[in-house]
Amino acid sequence: MEQRLSLVTLGVRDLARARKFYEEGLGWSRNGGVEAEVAFYQLGGMILALWGRDSLAADGRLTLAAIEPGQSFGGLALAYNTRSEAEVDAVLAEAAAAGGLVLKPAEKTDWGGYAGYFADPDGHPWEVAWNPFWTLRDDGRVSLEAPA
Repeated sequence: MEQRLSLVTLGVRDLARARKFYEEGLGWSRNGGVEAEVAFYQLGGMILALWGRDSLAADGRLTLAAIEPGQSFGGLALAYNTRSEAEVDAVLAEAAAAGGLVLKPAEKTDWGGYAGYFADPDGHPWEVAWNPFWTLRDDGRVSLEAPA
């Protein structure tokens, strides 16, 4: 697993309110997403996503009580993008071998990619994803631009 962070997803209670804060309040420009579902912001060589908290928890099967009894999902997921579907499987296996817990085995997604989730030993969730619509450069920077 290369040393990089591709995406930070914030699970928000109200997407419209969150978008208003980032776009109107902070002056950020949205670079993609689905209007009422998710918003993406290019931040240099990585991406910030805003997504409904319940949707994020359901997507990653993020019930951290299995890792830390009495704990709940904190509303934040980190992501590691790969260059292929096979690399998703390899990274999940590497994380499990290192002591992580696979929360969701890799599977085809409804948006056309391939992804799974693992938690580190402290329960921090990581999505591992191959996204055919984003560019992952040789240096690990991810871009919302479609591959050339």
